[in-house]
Amino acid sequence: MPNEDLRFLPRREILTYEEIARFVTVVAPLGIRKIRLTGGEPLVRANLAELVARLSKIPGIDDLALTTNGILLAEQAAALRAAGLQRLNISLDALDPELFLQIARRPGLEQVLGGIAAAQAAGFTGIRLNAVSIRGLTESQIVPLARFARERGLELRFIEYMPLDAEGKWTADQVLTGETVRRIIEREVGPLLPADRPDPSQPATDYRYADGAGRVGFIDPVSHAFCHECDRLRITAEGKLRNCLFSMEEWDVRELLRAAADDAAITELVRECLEQKKLGHGIDSPDFHKPERAMYQIGG
Repeated sequence: MPNEDLRFLPRREILTYEEIARFVTVVAPLGIRKIRLTGGEPLVRANLAELVARLSKIPGIDDLALTTNGILLAEQAAALRAAGLQRLNISLDALDPELFLQIARRPGLEQVLGGIAAAQAAGFTGIRLNAVSIRGLTESQIVPLARFARERGLELRFIEYMPLDAEGKWTADQVLTGETVRRIIEREVGPLLPADRPDPSQPATDYRYADGAGRVGFIDPVSHAFCHECDRLRITAEGKLRNCLFSMEEWDVRELLRAAADDAAITELVRECLEQKKLGHGIDSPDFHKPERAMYQIGG
């Protein structure tokens, strides 16, 4: 849940579009094929379609996606599609206006729904809805969200609540497991069958409805960690590399970019970051330490 004391970083501290594009140009030959723009909220940056256009032209990048809360999507969907954005993930934790307000700490459900409609009108297909599952809070939304997605040809993914909340109040008993959610859907909506898994590194375990009307996935980082298959690398808005959402260490690539370092120096930093990736996040370990950064500061 958002923190009411959030602040924007000074513009000089965040990477420019040119710097982001330079970094992607360097890492693409290393085997990076998929890029996802996340946040915070990426749509608050001015002229985001300009960055999308830059990234879409980089050789080797064949999958360009964006995760958004959907509030500003209606006014930008067409431009993003035209610029080369291929896929969208839209956060939607509740369809009930009061519960949406409680979770998001602001109104905006109608804007999100309008953004989904605008994205479909702009030609986006395979749109995914991301819903965080929180025990004691979101159970009532499981079935409405499943039916909403099925009726509109959207893919729905339920994500277990992780210890990356801005307020730092996460506790293990708030985790509504993917298995629990799946049982509710099968009981109330329809039977599910395991779906194909073309990318073994994907975080979700996907199912398809037995009647053929859609898919639903479950991202279960707490109850069923998938660390051994994770190959993701994150770069924060201010240019810090992270090899895990729960990493306690960061590598500063902004310093190299602004010092006009050559490609070899940037590549070496990336390799150093990846070589120190741990075997697991350790959420279920008594030695687990919650990162200082919240999800909105890291990028999901």
